Amino acid sequence: MRRHSRLGGPRGSTTTSDPRPATRDPRSAIRIRFATETCAPCPSRGQCTNSTRYGRQLTVRPQDQDAVLEHVRAEQSTEEWKAVYAIRSGIEGTIHQAVTATGARRTRYAGLGKTALAHILTATAVNLLRLDAWWTGQPLAPTRTSRLAALDLAA
Repeated sequence: MRRHSRLGGPRGSTTTSDPRPATRDPRSAIRIRFATETCAPCPSRGQCTNSTRYGRQLTVRPQDQDAVLEHVRAEQSTEEWKAVYAIRSGIEGTIHQAVTATGARRTRYAGLGKTALAHILTATAVNLLRLDAWWTGQPLAPTRTSRLAALDLAA
């Protein structure tokens, strides 16, 4: 027997769809979807979702997972965490460049010796790309502005 629950959503709308697990593990979060027909005419759609194909989706986590997530998010707003992350963020750009420019996530070779050599050549290629960008005065990538910051700048 299918059990439908009525869940409240954006601007008082409800959904009668069955909540589904967000992952294959049924103990983790559940995802609730609102129909596209419900969300499409809504004047507040842009505040709920950026999707052009679907309606709003909500993810509901178990209470213990949600508490951990809230704790981690609060921790990320401290100056100490930001200082530690600033060190890490420098390497994140390098890793991203290695992955996009050279496909560093997968090796083309079998064996540790050849794979180690591929890593050295990848690192050399990334260093050459970065040196070239520095010598020519080209920025490595544009600075991203978060959606929240963009809203703040617009106001």
